Amino acid sequence: MSTLNKTISKLIKKNISISVAESCTGGLISYNITKYSGVSKIFSGGIICYSNKAKIKYLSVPRKTLLKYGAVSSNVAEAMINGLYDNEKTQICVSTTGIAGPDGGTKNKPVGLVFIGIKFNKKNFIYKKFYKGNRLEIQRKAKEFIFKTIEKLI
Repeated sequence: MSTLNKTISKLIKKNISISVAESCTGGLISYNITKYSGVSKIFSGGIICYSNKAKIKYLSVPRKTLLKYGAVSSNVAEAMINGLYDNEKTQICVSTTGIAGPDGGTKNKPVGLVFIGIKFNKKNFIYKKFYKGNRLEIQRKAKEFIFKTIEKLI
């Protein structure tokens, strides 16, 4: 059984609710959750907040935070899960923000940099990851990390 399958099964069995706010993964996390039958019992929904404007509008990410730290930052990943929690009140909230490439990287924020936020039982966990590969590989590696981490938390 795959980690994804184990994690989803565990979430359903334990009746642990989850919601996601995705930027760099563009819906990949939501898609992978909704592949499973019975997930409607625990999956509240997913928001793809790709632009800064969407992060502000749908997740109440402070404009000051975006300007000071940039969209790809631990601060924004945390603001995203906090905004998601305010909207959804799920036991688990997940956020992704990063640079999946092939363009958009800088010296300080290279392609492959991803910040992942996971709120579980009102406690925030923020992860800074560097992934190698093409755009889809970076997105998939972030997804795999998220489901492995959730499985450990629950």
